[in-house]
Amino acid sequence: MPKKIPLCIIAGPTAVGKTDISISVAENLNGEIISADSMQIYKYMDIGTAKVKFEEMKNIPHYMIDIVYPDEEFSVADYKKRAKYYINKIDQNNKLPIVTGGTGFYINSLIYNLSFTEVPSNQELRNKYDLLCKNYGMEYIYEELKKVDVSSAKRINPNDKKRIIRALEIYYTTGKPMSYYYKDFRKRNNSYNAVIIGITMDREKLYKRINKRVEKMIEEGLIEEVNTLLKMGYGPELVSMQGIGYKEIIPYLKGKTTLENAISSIKTNSRRYAKRQLTWFRREKNIEWVNLDNYKSIEEVSDHIIKYVINKLNLNKNKEG
Repeated sequence: MPKKIPLCIIAGPTAVGKTDISISVAENLNGEIISADSMQIYKYMDIGTAKVKFEEMKNIPHYMIDIVYPDEEFSVADYKKRAKYYINKIDQNNKLPIVTGGTGFYINSLIYNLSFTEVPSNQELRNKYDLLCKNYGMEYIYEELKKVDVSSAKRINPNDKKRIIRALEIYYTTGKPMSYYYKDFRKRNNSYNAVIIGITMDREKLYKRINKRVEKMIEEGLIEEVNTLLKMGYGPELVSMQGIGYKEIIPYLKGKTTLENAISSIKTNSRRYAKRQLTWFRREKNIEWVNLDNYKSIEEVSDHIIKYVINKLNLNKNKEG
């Protein structure tokens, strides 16, 4: 029987501090980091995605960042294929793969068998719903999804056109809702010996961190970043430009709202996103929750996680450099 690859996953809501923690853990466990963030995959989108800066990486290799252009399609199946390659590569180099991020679909694609990704694409259906979206708006196709697959509609962001259309495509191709295939998410992928760490903190403290992060993004040049993307030809209809931080700034740049309202919308949408992330991850039974309020420093948090991972994965000396 082939050996299972040891895999550490650090998940949690936006702005909770996953990046610093994962880098600290990687430094101490001879690890390398694979991002599980559906926005950090895009080139040129740095500030609004809170992308880790080179100097912050502390010489720890990071993968699955800046891998596609903002107008390129990128599915969960694409993520799984590429992330699997890096997990194998890192393990073969006798290092620990550490997957870090807040995109639940990406993380589940690694630890569970996602059978619905095997449903073939139907370009005719995709074109149909893409046209309906252009003519009647995102809400129209989202309401269509709610009629045929309430469960998936609850999980998918109302602004995520790509996944809404994919869910409709699966339903009208197979006659069964995506939520039917979602059952297989609970069938473990036997390729990995995975340990999942969930980072959390007091909800009000998290919301304050989110608000501060948004203000910092504005200071660092988010408006200029969005304007540059528009000038490069990346329009507001793209999935990438529907990301939080981008879709709210576009109306401001077009003179349709004030900067104050745009910033307020980013904060509100980010807080709602964090809430959805926590709801998603709390469904996971095999997760070790780490509440940052119980620790005095990142070092203390990292020490706890390191000991937990070593124990759970039975890491031996050859993973310690």
